[in-house]
Amino acid sequence: MQAIIDTTLQTKPKGRSQWSCRSLAKRTGVSKSTVNNIWRSHQLKPHRVKSFKLSRDPHFLEKLTDVVGLYLNPPEQAIVLCVDEKSQIQALDRTQPGLPMKKGRCGTMTHDYKRNGTTTLFAALEVAQGKVVGECYQRHRHQEFLKFLRRLDEEFPGPVPLHLVMDNYGTHKKEEVRGWLKKRPRFVLHFVPTSSSWLNLVERWFRELSTQCIHRGSFFSVDDLKAAIQEFLAAWNEDPKPLVWTATVESIMEKLSRCRQTFEKIQPGCTLPRSRRNKR
Repeated sequence: MQAIIDTTLQTKPKGRSQWSCRSLAKRTGVSKSTVNNIWRSHQLKPHRVKSFKLSRDPHFLEKLTDVVGLYLNPPEQAIVLCVDEKSQIQALDRTQPGLPMKKGRCGTMTHDYKRNGTTTLFAALEVAQGKVVGECYQRHRHQEFLKFLRRLDEEFPGPVPLHLVMDNYGTHKKEEVRGWLKKRPRFVLHFVPTSSSWLNLVERWFRELSTQCIHRGSFFSVDDLKAAIQEFLAAWNEDPKPLVWTATVESIMEKLSRCRQTFEKIQPGCTLPRSRRNKR
């Protein structure tokens, strides 16, 4: 048993990235069911892999504390908005109609498709209420971002402060954008650390949009895709659901500390902050 566990964890079959029950059974001279039972009893799943992001932002803790503080203790008489772009959304038209779901059979969708262009969705999630303001644009530049900021200025009129949680994308920091924001001090920006998109709650809403609207859709044009996105937005805002943040800074840092310790054992120095990315 231990030999099978060690082989699974410490080696790879020639020319392949992971063992299968069949290949490891052949290697060790046991049956496939024996390998499967050992893997199951020790919770080994060579066929699965999870992705991750580990920030090396030198100001990680400072930015993390700032954003999590907005979520857990939002300022009074102010609005917190999570802002981001979902770029290059493809208008894919399926070449054949899929079969509908019926009892005992799931629905089907052909792998073949025709590309009919792309659009970029700029969206702002209001943290307290869960409502979303969204607008599709043809391109993904600072000019479009400025248009969206003006839209937010109209959607949330008055002197109420707007706290915007955003990532570090270049369009957010262009001189024209900075100039526009400087004249409107009620816009307060909070940047998440680099490689930390998971900290922006609107990313969670983008997943809802993808799974509930885009992934199974068939769009014969970009306008058709935009109409579907706007329909999803309207339906969401009829019954908005706040995306509640519960993780504290301490719990996040504890998990990251364990992660960094593991990686440092594998490759010393790989988790150290990158000084060349010292810009906020």
